[in-house]
Amino acid sequence: MITSADEKRVLDLVPTGLYINGVWRDASDGKTFDVFDPATGKLLKTIADASYQDGQDAMAAAHDTQKSWAATAPRVRAELLRAAFEKITAMSDDFAILMSLEMGKPFLEAKGEVAYGSEFLRWFSEEAVRVNGRYQTAPDGKNRLMVLKKPVGPALLITPWNFPLAMATRKIGPAIAAGCTSILKPAALTPLTSLLFAKVLQEVGVPAGVVNVIQTSRVSEVTGPIIKDARLRKLSFTGSTPIGKMLIKDSADQVLRTSMELGGNAPFLVFEDADVDKAVEGAMQAKLRNMGEACTAANRFLVHESVADEFAQKLSAKFAALKVARGVAEGTNIGPVIDEKARNSIHALVTDATSKGAQLMTGGVIPDGEGYFYPPTVLKAVPASCEILRNEIFGPVAPICTFNTEDEAVEMANNTEYGLVAYAFTKDLNRGLRLAERLETGMFGLNTGLVSNPAGPFGGVKQSGLGREGSLEGIEEYLETVYVGIADPMG
Repeated sequence: MITSADEKRVLDLVPTGLYINGVWRDASDGKTFDVFDPATGKLLKTIADASYQDGQDAMAAAHDTQKSWAATAPRVRAELLRAAFEKITAMSDDFAILMSLEMGKPFLEAKGEVAYGSEFLRWFSEEAVRVNGRYQTAPDGKNRLMVLKKPVGPALLITPWNFPLAMATRKIGPAIAAGCTSILKPAALTPLTSLLFAKVLQEVGVPAGVVNVIQTSRVSEVTGPIIKDARLRKLSFTGSTPIGKMLIKDSADQVLRTSMELGGNAPFLVFEDADVDKAVEGAMQAKLRNMGEACTAANRFLVHESVADEFAQKLSAKFAALKVARGVAEGTNIGPVIDEKARNSIHALVTDATSKGAQLMTGGVIPDGEGYFYPPTVLKAVPASCEILRNEIFGPVAPICTFNTEDEAVEMANNTEYGLVAYAFTKDLNRGLRLAERLETGMFGLNTGLVSNPAGPFGGVKQSGLGREGSLEGIEEYLETVYVGIADPMG
């Protein structure tokens, strides 16, 4: 059981300053901002609010450290990442409590994020020593061709609020492994986990200037000039598609290497031959991870008409049985959503759907009391005209509609500008392989509701983003390819 004393102890571990060039410091103009608990609305901590000058200082630190960090032996970089992995693993409960407090997710789920997020550090500790090139004879036999890899250079890493640890480790891990310095700008709603992570990096010996953290409520004032700075060579962003598009435009002047992990509208397909009980379990995973506040969350449930009623009834029963409470409370399944604006947006989508004829199976009513809670909600027979089928819900709501044929299911699934992830449940392996080829998506979960894994390349197609994070591909986003032509050494 987590006590108020546990909460206080963990909050006391978190630095309140900016982390620039290895030093914890106040904002240059002395400004601060507050971080609140979305389950209670109460103040958690007041922290430094980075200014334009602080952003410039972080940029200078990253630039000035880049040369020496790139020259650091890969094994040294690898061991630092491994040490950070081990320390975060040892502090698993502390990080989980902190994430529960600042963004609301249930404690046990937060523990899962610690395991997932720290694994990126271990994965990229192993990749750091496996950055390879090649040497070959030119096809005409006259010269030799050598290809080598080197760090891109200083990187600006902008992370969202929904996975405060994993989004930071997924970017900082490969940057450190590749030999890139970085500036991390965490979300203002959930910066505390990033600050504790930076403290861990400092304690395990990551050199000053390699990772800098500048939390701020004045985002454009701070990050805009950094993006336009000729010293910056890489921009990695996870967040909404509209913001991602603006950042891509802003990065064009410097022709920055960009990685964009943007929005999603994931279809979850259930075919007539599926094991419905397993499909429901998969739906619970794909929909309710992080209260549905995940870009990988299933957004549209496309169910064959022959099993739609059974699926809807069983899913509704599971949803209705969940405990909705503060994340650190014992037995909590569903915590609050991040803020009032988010809850209002979720409820507006539900209201639009029911007004157009969707059948409310469970949930759909904002509860009284403190905190930004929204009940797990299932909607059946959702008309195609509903906004909820086009917009990312980012909440614990499952809209169900039906299809008759595989072709119809594929057409419905692909009818979106997004293409991050898709899910499908079927016992027909040939169908599953056909879907993997036909669905317009960067990731595909076949008979599973959970696809995220540090060993798998995470990313989407269409307006869901550019590039990949994790896996073998993840470190490539932080490496430049250099070709060297060599005169024939044989004479």
